Amino acid sequence: MDEYARHRRIWAVLQVLARPWLPRRFRLESDRIDVEGPILLISNHVTAWDPLLAAMSLPKKQIYYVASEHILRRGFTASLLRWMVAPIPLRKGGADLTAVKQSLKHLRAGHSVCIFAEGEQSWDGRTIPVVRGTGSLARASGATLVTFRFEGGYLTLPRWGRGLRRGKMRGRLVGVYPPEKLQTMTADEINDAIDRDIREDAMARQTAEPVQYRGKYPAEHLETLLYLCPNCRRVGTLHSRGDTLSCDCGLSVRMTDVGFFEPQTPFAHPAAWEDWQRAAIKELQPDETGLYFRDGGMTLLRVERDHSRRELGRGDLARYADRLECAGHTFELAEIREMAMTQRDTLLLTANDGYYQIRCDGTANLRKYLAL
Repeated sequence: MDEYARHRRIWAVLQVLARPWLPRRFRLESDRIDVEGPILLISNHVTAWDPLLAAMSLPKKQIYYVASEHILRRGFTASLLRWMVAPIPLRKGGADLTAVKQSLKHLRAGHSVCIFAEGEQSWDGRTIPVVRGTGSLARASGATLVTFRFEGGYLTLPRWGRGLRRGKMRGRLVGVYPPEKLQTMTADEINDAIDRDIREDAMARQTAEPVQYRGKYPAEHLETLLYLCPNCRRVGTLHSRGDTLSCDCGLSVRMTDVGFFEPQTPFAHPAAWEDWQRAAIKELQPDETGLYFRDGGMTLLRVERDHSRRELGRGDLARYADRLECAGHTFELAEIREMAMTQRDTLLLTANDGYYQIRCDGTANLRKYLAL
């Protein structure tokens, strides 16, 4: 049996196994995607389960997913994934044309591909603009572009959160663009169409039509999203427990089942807080040593081209005015070309000739390093 035939059979088996329980667990209602021939499916990205949830709209069409290469660093699990579904690895925090080439190879061979073209899961419930090369890829693929939008996913399983919240989730088929249509559009026009089709704002939707999302720990780990207190203007002083986020200065807010804070001052919800802190951090000043902030409990690894990792050390991560220090290693800011995050606890960066991973063993906020 060739590998493509194996992947199709495994897809059929996974559909049989997942379909009875997965939509029920997430309270997901999905539009069915019935499009002839190979498709390039592009969706917004709100939960780590999105590939499986998108599959619920594709009962008959086997599809290959572009996925962060970090999932291929997990020993036996990575080998099993390669054998079962052969994800197309995408290197975050560094340039990676290999994923583009592999996607085009699949599409031109008549296979379907799914890309979450924002490049990462949403942190605050709002869709991130797609990676700008997406339109060029769609135009060159020769496949039908299908746009798809998840609604309600952010409050069902927020990237920063702990545990599933039971509410309501919808997978919506938005647009179908045949190859002939794509050839009449520029790459920028395709990018704009994708951005428009997959755009989602969870809290705007909640404001218009509130839905309850019930979970045991509605605010837990919220400090991995929010790093700056609006009351005392300090970084790293926020802590969460259960449904409450508080600061050492005395500020305290409760996360309700509809995703809003109580009280709704100074901010009604996390997205509004995020807008404020993104602007406020630009005014942050370092101390007399040049230090902005420091976090402990980090592991620094170098990631090789074959996805293997070599541990370089463990210790603190510190951001200075001119450099990043981690576990005894120094990265000059001028030498850091790209940075990104996976999940809520891993920072990736390309510096000099290397690709590195910084993993947090606790709940420290790594987003502030990207924001600054």
